[in-house]
Amino acid sequence: MAASIHPSVDHGVKGGSAGFSGGKLHCKCATDKVEVTLTSQTAHNHVCGCTKCWKPAGATFSMVAVVPRDHLSVTAHAEKLKPVDPSAAIVRHACTGCGVHMYGRIENTGHPFFGLDFVHTELSNESGWSPPEFAAFVSSIIESGYPPSKMGDVRGRLTELSLTPYDCLSPPLMDAIATHVAKQNGKLAAA
Repeated sequence: MAASIHPSVDHGVKGGSAGFSGGKLHCKCATDKVEVTLTSQTAHNHVCGCTKCWKPAGATFSMVAVVPRDHLSVTAHAEKLKPVDPSAAIVRHACTGCGVHMYGRIENTGHPFFGLDFVHTELSNESGWSPPEFAAFVSSIIESGYPPSKMGDVRGRLTELSLTPYDCLSPPLMDAIATHVAKQNGKLAAA
């Protein structure tokens, strides 16, 4: 039996739609749902093994993408949102009713990903969102109790799904971080 990754990819990765321009995300509450509206397509969608990201019940990995901060707004029941850990690099805002993380925001203006918000597109009824492209922080699933002896199966399944497994972020994102740091340190000219 293939290792389970996330319900959105376990039966194959679905592609995004050309020209897709956003939609609404909803928490899992039965009534008075928190609603977050995104007015653009997401980018850098990936499955993530870290222990900080929200995962649906039974998922080994979360699935998370980014959207420009100015393309995200809370459009219903903002009063139900509360930061999970206000001191974290990514401040994840969760629904106090169901616990779902609706978005994560970086407040540190010096952070390489400042200006991007982190979202879980499986919380949307719309289809067409950018598909996951890679798997990040794969080894971290061990920290949540996953058996180390089964990591080969997980990496094999991720590869079958064309989600290259990394124990960090994808090379383009790692390059973006290093470029940002080099510019801050004066090693590269600011663009």
